[in-house]
Parts: sequence; structure tokens; C-alpha cells
Amino acid sequence: MPELPDITVYIEALERRIVGERLERVRLQSPFLLRTFEPPIDVVKDKPVVQLRRLGKRIAIGFENDLWLVLHLMIAGRLHWKARGAKLSGKANLAAFDFPQGSLTLTEAGSKRRAALYVIQGEDSLNQQDPGGIDVLSATPNAFQTVLQSHNHTLKRILTDPHLFSGIGNAYSDEILHRARLSPFVLSRKLGADDADRLLKATKDILSEWTDRLRKEAGDGFPEKVTAFRPEMAVHGKFGMPCPVCQAPVQRIRYADKETNYCPGCQTEGRILADRSLSRLLKDDWPSHLDEL
Repeated sequence: MPELPDITVYIEALERRIVGERLERVRLQSPFLLRTFEPPIDVVKDKPVVQLRRLGKRIAIGFENDLWLVLHLMIAGRLHWKARGAKLSGKANLAAFDFPQGSLTLTEAGSKRRAALYVIQGEDSLNQQDPGGIDVLSATPNAFQTVLQSHNHTLKRILTDPHLFSGIGNAYSDEILHRARLSPFVLSRKLGADDADRLLKATKDILSEWTDRLRKEAGDGFPEKVTAFRPEMAVHGKFGMPCPVCQAPVQRIRYADKETNYCPGCQTEGRILADRSLSRLLKDDWPSHLDEL
């Protein structure tokens, strides 16, 4: 799922292309994409774009008369900038937004249709689209600590809760926890003040560094390589590969359709955390420490 760095770079690229431009037409290829019926989608036709905002992992495109199109890309949704009137062919193409200078298209890989489009009018209705998590990049240590103490969840879960922290998902939470040298299973209320400060610094550093990296990668073009798996990442998607800090093999924990990656050398004092399915299968053969691998 595109997270804060990806969404930020998407918005910056769109600001250069569509702010001040009139939306000529919306073409919906998938009937499941539009999740609202009032106001109708046609209310934004021929209206100029006046601003863009990030609402967590959502992109809000603002028009005259306090009208908004809100895009939630979910896991596999991606945006593309094409020539004006680009054809929508193939099952992956869900929608196109035609402007005088080009067309913004939305695709979604796979067979599941999770991406969503909302037509919103009014600031109050728009605010309801925001999950409400705090902006970590501007958070003070006290504000950050208050959110950590508000729930007794694992650090992995609390970082990725959009109602608590804005824009952090599976990929960057792995990178943040590795940089902070903290286990993903530590409970938030057991985190000491020094560890909390280190976690806040790691969060700001990782999100800022990756935003800058993706911004430079896109340049003046449109970001087309939006992915959760990048070779420069330290642990996310790197199961079995050596940690760039201590060379220990990166481990993983699978649950549902998600995966947590961590370094036992940097984050868990050498302990191998139990995987809900594989550790139960292996039982006594499951390694509990790096030395047993």
C-alpha cells in the first residue's frame, strides 16, 4: 500500500500538473470504484482544481465550491499520468480523470477491487475521510508519547494504526523499527522515555529520507515505480538476506496477508520471534536464537 512518502510524492507531481486546470471528464471503468452517490460525480466536471491534500494514505483533490475527489489506493492501486484521453483497456484500469494537459489514470493489480473513490462536499464531510492519526513529522515528543501510551499494543500494530499515526504502513514500520533497534512485539506502554525518543527520531528520519529519495527518483516526471519492496530497504521484504548493520539474516513473521520483517541481531537481542503458523508446525525444531539457525 502506498504510504506517506509515496502519497507525498504523488501529490507533489499532481500539483505541478492539475492545480488550476479544469477537469474535463471522469471515466469510470469499474462500477465498484465509486463509493458515494451524493453528490454525483458530474458535479466536478469543468471545475478547476484548487488544491490537493493528504488524508492519511488518501489523496484529496479539491475543486471550487468545496468539492473534493478522495482517492484511497489501498494495497494495489496506482496512479499514472498519460496522454490526454488515454484509452482504458484491460481489467487493471479502473478510471481516468481527463485534464487539458493529460489524463490521470487509476489502475489496480490483481482480481480484488479494494481501491475507492469518494465525491465529497464540505470541510466537515472531508474531515470524516481522515482516519485522524497524528502527523508524525511535526509531532512533539510529548504528543508522540501520549499516542504511544493511549493503547497497549505492539509497536508494529500501533505504528500502522491510521487512527493513531498518519500514513505509516507495513513497509515503513519495518524500516522504522529496525532503525530504532526495537522489536516489533514490544508493547507500547512498556516503552521507556529514551526508547520512545529514539522511535520518534527513527520515524521522522525514515519517512523524511524516503520522501526525499522518491522525490529525487521521480524528478520532474510522474512517480511510476511505487512499490513497497525496494532494494535500498534494510529489512522489509528482505527475509533471509543479511542485515546491512549486523549481517544477521533478516527474519519474518507472517499473519493473515501481512508480513513483518526484522533483524534479530539489531532488534531482539538475537531471539527469533515465533511465527504464528510456521513455529507451531515445527514446534521443538523452531529455532529460538540466532545461534540455532
